[in-house]
Amino acid sequence: MTSGTAIVQVGVVVIAVLGLWIGARALVDATVRVARRFGVGELTIGLTIVAMGTSTPELVVTVDAALAGLGEIGVGNIIGSNAYNLAFILGAVSLLRVIPVERSLVHRDGAALVLSTLVGAAALFDRTVTGVEGALLAGLFVAYTAYLVRDERTARSIDTEYADSRVTGAIPDGLSERGRDALLLVGGLALVLVSGHFMVEAASTLARSAGVSDWAIGGTIVAAGTSTPELAVSLVAMRRGHVGMSVGNVVGSNVFNVLGIMGIAAFLRPLAVGGAAIETVLWLTVVTVVMVVALWSGRRLSRTEGALFVCSEVSRWTLGLLRIFG
Repeated sequence: MTSGTAIVQVGVVVIAVLGLWIGARALVDATVRVARRFGVGELTIGLTIVAMGTSTPELVVTVDAALAGLGEIGVGNIIGSNAYNLAFILGAVSLLRVIPVERSLVHRDGAALVLSTLVGAAALFDRTVTGVEGALLAGLFVAYTAYLVRDERTARSIDTEYADSRVTGAIPDGLSERGRDALLLVGGLALVLVSGHFMVEAASTLARSAGVSDWAIGGTIVAAGTSTPELAVSLVAMRRGHVGMSVGNVVGSNVFNVLGIMGIAAFLRPLAVGGAAIETVLWLTVVTVVMVVALWSGRRLSRTEGALFVCSEVSRWTLGLLRIFG
């Protein structure tokens, strides 16, 4: 790669980051207004609609890889993204502010996060996810989502927000305002997804020019790139005081990635992986259990704990890019 091409790719990354931030702000503000209008909690919105929306890059990459017979790339993207979401994104968010956590997130969704990770690890234990296993995984995700909606209607939890929690402007319940919110919601999500796509492409090109292997790229750079929507939304949501959406987005995305996305991909075409994928799955399992225990212990994630999680992800990246681990 020539120096001129490298400069162009770096420029694409910078523009993509800007697009992610603008899109995330529009998405968060519109989603919060819609949630309040319909009486739906921010945590539930983050766990479902926002989580599935920001996980669209993982869905596209994994399904494409599955249909092309590249199971390792597809699974590596899912597992790498989940590790990045928990360790780096939640860790980075906690460095901005100590994260207080709702009781429902610790007990209900923390348990769902651990169980979904264990189920995914069990499905990958023989290094193959069959079509039947994929259908079962997808079915579990549908059941979990239905349970969230039912629980929201019967016993809505109180959203955890900071005193300066805000959304741009007080929006009356009129048709034009609803239309504007819908436009901001769709437009913000589209901008986040498109920016994330270009960031993945540019970062992957730069990495390949440096001689980094495809597996390492899939488990680190591409995984982080497809998780940039989650990072942008979670950071913006936290800075604007919407803690439930910030944390729920990460937890919901991880559950959707393992159950929904891996299930859909395997149903379309069985996924086969190698030993490197199993190593990363074990790493993810440990990170998930430790994260939930950290949240359970004090119903919050401190800056010190967040810094340790960020360091763990930096270590995984370093070991992966040096071909020592995963």
